Parts: sequence; structure tokens; C-alpha cells
Amino acid sequence: MRISRDDINTMQQRYRAHFINCLSGFKSANLIGTADKNGNTNLAIVSSVIHLGANPPYVGMIIRPHTVPRGTLENILETGYYTINHVHEDIHIQAHQTSARYDEDISEFEEVGLQPEYSDAHTAPYVLESRLKMGVVFKEHKPIELNGTNFIIGEIIEVIVSDAAVGDDGFVDIESLQSVAVSGLDRYHKTTAMGRLSYAKPDSPPQKID
Repeated sequence: MRISRDDINTMQQRYRAHFINCLSGFKSANLIGTADKNGNTNLAIVSSVIHLGANPPYVGMIIRPHTVPRGTLENILETGYYTINHVHEDIHIQAHQTSARYDEDISEFEEVGLQPEYSDAHTAPYVLESRLKMGVVFKEHKPIELNGTNFIIGEIIEVIVSDAAVGDDGFVDIESLQSVAVSGLDRYHKTTAMGRLSYAKPDSPPQKID
């Protein structure tokens, strides 16, 4: 099968959305927890969180165009804080349901049956049931003119994770936490590790290190 740009243009809208979303491969599944200045909570699943740097510890994510109310974006810009919470096998159905278009005055936490959890480090709610959670302070908003999406950059100021999942060298075994991946818009995946490889050098082939 060879698909041209013209072929993509003529695809039915929902078909095209599924097709194009699958092409970038497996993505992380995270719940973004926010609250407005009055403490009203919002929870949204996002599959676009990416690592931007370790020092400072920056993360980025894409939020869809602000053509309709976007509680996540609005709360981040209003309060300056949000949380990133890994989705695992036991909560992936509830996490997926947060993508439904609830009214602005309805908390997705309550609707899907997940519990907010708070820290002294910031005002945004974590997902109590998540096994790897990051508290993030907003740093930069980059509107993308090409398609109206929004690139949000934040700095990690707190991490909550089991001691047992963090190795002596700092490696976090997210598979042991049962974190899931997403492909396309709606397929969730368990993972199977193939092993870690040594730091790549021009004069030395990689070696398995665990």
C-alpha cells in the first residue's frame, strides 16, 4: 500500500484521524491534573508528553486547539501548575473516559472514579491511583500557528514513585509500575522489556546491561 498526500486529503475525517495518529507509533499515556484558582479540578488524558531536558528537568506536551473550552490549558495558564500521572493497566479505562467532553463545571475525577491527591509543593491535583506522578510548574506556552495546537513546556518540581522502581543508576523501571502505552486514538498496550543497552560509542558495539 502506498498512500499519497492526495489520498490523505480524501480520507473520511474519522478514518484519517485514526490512520495518522497511528503512524507515530507507541506513545505514553498520561493524565494531566489541574485545578482553577478556586480549586475546581480537571483531569485529561494526553499522549503527547515528551522529555525536553534533564537539567533543568523540562517536559513538553501538545494540547489541541483552543477553539472550544480547554480546562487543562486554561487552568495551567491561570495557576501555573499541573501534574503528569502515568496511566497503568488498572486505571486505563477510567483514564480513557476523561477524554469525553464534560461540561466545564464537572470534574473528571468524580465522573470517572479517580481520586485527587495533593502535595505541599504546589496546588495541582495528582491522581492518587497513579504509580508515577510528576508535579510541574508552567514555564512556556508556544502556540503553533500551523494547526492551532499549543505546546506547553514545564519544569518538574516533584516526583512521586515507589523506591523499588528506581535503580541505583537512576533508571526508572516503568514496566514494573505497569505503565501502559497508546497507539492511535484508542488502543492501549502492555509492554514487554527487551533489555537495556550500554551507552553507544563509535568504537564499541552496544552490550546488554541487565
